[in-house]
Amino acid sequence: MPSRREFLRLAAVATAALSAPRALGSTRQPELRGSIDAVRYKAVPDGGDRKSGSLQRMIDDASRNNVPVFLPPGTYKVSNLSLPDNTRITGVPGASRIVYTGDGHLFSAENVRRIELSNIVIDGQNRWLGDYAGALLQFTGVDEVLIDNCEIGGSRKHGLQLERCGGRIERSRISGAGQSGLYAVESAGLSIAGNEVFDCGNGGILVHRWKKAADNSIVSGNRVYRIRANDGGTGQNGNGINIFRADNVMVTGNHVSDCAFTAIRANSASNIQISDNQCHRSGETAVYVEFEFEGAVVSGNMIDGAANGISIANFDQGGRLASVTGNVVRNLTLKGPYPHELGFGVGIAAEADTLISGNIVEGAPRWGMQLGWGPYLRNLVVTGNVIRKAPIGCAVSVADGAGTVVITDNIFQETTQGAVIGFEWDKKVSGELATAGQARYPQLTVERNRIS
Repeated sequence: MPSRREFLRLAAVATAALSAPRALGSTRQPELRGSIDAVRYKAVPDGGDRKSGSLQRMIDDASRNNVPVFLPPGTYKVSNLSLPDNTRITGVPGASRIVYTGDGHLFSAENVRRIELSNIVIDGQNRWLGDYAGALLQFTGVDEVLIDNCEIGGSRKHGLQLERCGGRIERSRISGAGQSGLYAVESAGLSIAGNEVFDCGNGGILVHRWKKAADNSIVSGNRVYRIRANDGGTGQNGNGINIFRADNVMVTGNHVSDCAFTAIRANSASNIQISDNQCHRSGETAVYVEFEFEGAVVSGNMIDGAANGISIANFDQGGRLASVTGNVVRNLTLKGPYPHELGFGVGIAAEADTLISGNIVEGAPRWGMQLGWGPYLRNLVVTGNVIRKAPIGCAVSVADGAGTVVITDNIFQETTQGAVIGFEWDKKVSGELATAGQARYPQLTVERNRIS
């Protein structure tokens, strides 16, 4: 990061360059001091350079000379630009516009060290992209992709696709993508921070890997909203933030709302941390940790409005080892986006090797908590939670093969059909276990709970 002194010096240089008076009658635009001269290359705004040759030559020369390209305010109609190593393109925020004219792709770079884009608007106009192009901007094998304070919109596919890249995507607005706003696969410690991603057809921010491995990405402080699931399915689309096969990822401090399926979904992602996020009006499960994972922390999240609140699932496929603490889950619904074997309306669900502590669940129309499913239950500790306004507080599996559960020191209020009830799959098979004891089920410890 630049020091404060360096930042102030750069800001002063940029301000001086942009505010310097032009000679009387001059048609030249102000430029960033130290940048390459756009006018000399005839890469001027509204110049009709549809073949992109002038801008491509300018980018190539700037890269060779290790200087940035500065785009004065205006519209640049281009396509099929290849960015060489050390490309730096900057402009005037909101005023320097790059508009895609079709016929393939807009920006691409492959197997280079560094690409930097800042302060520009990139508009795909929903034009056709080539079969080879996964996104309007596509970077492969770039050590550092640095995108800052940009607007990326109108892509028929992904807005931005990164494969085998590191770097930072920050303070940018990505919208109107036919697929996802940002698709990052096989990343190397990527940081995705402080962005706004919205109105996308199938996903918001996707961090994926082809094979399960350490990814080490951080997704923090983003605002993601109005994410649809145009291609349907039962969870592969319609997620605000989706982590797939990517281990050691942090998803923290994001604001995610109005997603067709899940606000934050981690599939086969070990050592996942999902903390301090706001999740509003999710069409399915608000926070989902599923399939082959070991190690998950779900803490301090605010969930308001969803079909299910939090699900720690798929012990049958290796999903285990989690801590679910300090979350608030409220205002759930029985209505979901597809038929479900159990149905929706569950506050918190978990199956194996999981601590559930210090959470508040209010307004779960089916069960406050679902503890196990059939024989898929092992080593759950449920303590110090508050469950209110749910027909059943805890539905605990007592099917053949179900393992140990400790349910202690919880408060149940307005659980009209029971605080702790035993189930075999979806069939109720016991009376109230919170008061009558559980001698019939030695694998259960149910003590010191309060019912009101």
